Amino acid sequence: MAAGERARRREERDRQVAEAAAVREAEAAKRARSDARRARLTGWVPQPRPGESGVLAARRRQRVGLVLAFVLAVNVLVWLGTDEWAARVLFLLLSLLVAPIVVNLLNRK
Repeated sequence: MAAGERARRREERDRQVAEAAAVREAEAAKRARSDARRARLTGWVPQPRPGESGVLAARRRQRVGLVLAFVLAVNVLVWLGTDEWAARVLFLLLSLLVAPIVVNLLNRK
């Protein structure tokens, strides 16, 4: 009787393992179809490159943000402080030319 009981339990375990394998296989097939569909739909769209991470990159992003905020604030002050369009446009163009230079100077390695 013990040998028959062991054989029945072994069959039950084998059946459960086979069922689990079938479920995993079905999920893998579904995942593969989903990945293929996603690749077909988004294959023509360029993938974004991974961004920089780490402490130095965070400091760099902070410096760039501060420079841009400063340039924006100064442009708003000039815009509100003067009525001449020539001065506004001139200052806007100068800030567009000078801001990248300042960012480059602040983020030198």
